[in-house]
Amino acid sequence: MSLSRKFLSALGIEQDKVDEIVQAHAETVDALKDKIAEYKEKAEQFDAVNSELQELKGKGNPFEEQYNSLKTEFDQYKEQVQTEKTIANKQSLYKELLRDCGVSEKRLNSILKVTNMDSVELNEDGSIKDADTLKESIQEEWSDFITQTKNVGADTETPPANDGSKKFTSKEEIMKIKDSTVRQKAIMENKDLFGY
Repeated sequence: MSLSRKFLSALGIEQDKVDEIVQAHAETVDALKDKIAEYKEKAEQFDAVNSELQELKGKGNPFEEQYNSLKTEFDQYKEQVQTEKTIANKQSLYKELLRDCGVSEKRLNSILKVTNMDSVELNEDGSIKDADTLKESIQEEWSDFITQTKNVGADTETPPANDGSKKFTSKEEIMKIKDSTVRQKAIMENKDLFGY
């Protein structure tokens, strides 16, 4: 049932009071209509914002994707650095093993270039695993590069330089000295032969 003039008159309310009541009621209804319109507009905005939020949730967090991408790159870089460090350590140990086997120093880097470091295994303490077996393999495989040492006597054609105890008797004898430093020293020690 609606609030109307007829209804109010039937209740026995005076006419001037009926007008006031209807006027107040109209103001209340208008205010409520304004509020309804305001809430309706806010509800529409909410729907739009909620729709946008759901759309963003469906796309996922772009920062999370960026984080995951950077983390993957970093993990790969870290793994690469660790691998390079391990290979460098293996090469250093293998080089020492080559030296121990007597491989020529000139050939060490060449051998390292053609050696597959993945086949070289390390013990927990960081030493080469099965080093004795590996030494035998090196001596067999790289025997052409292993230097053979032999003792050679002093060259007697050019005897060691005199320490100054020998006295020269002529300047021709001094001039025959092949080593210029020794010759200069002999000249200085025997100035009298050269007229100084």
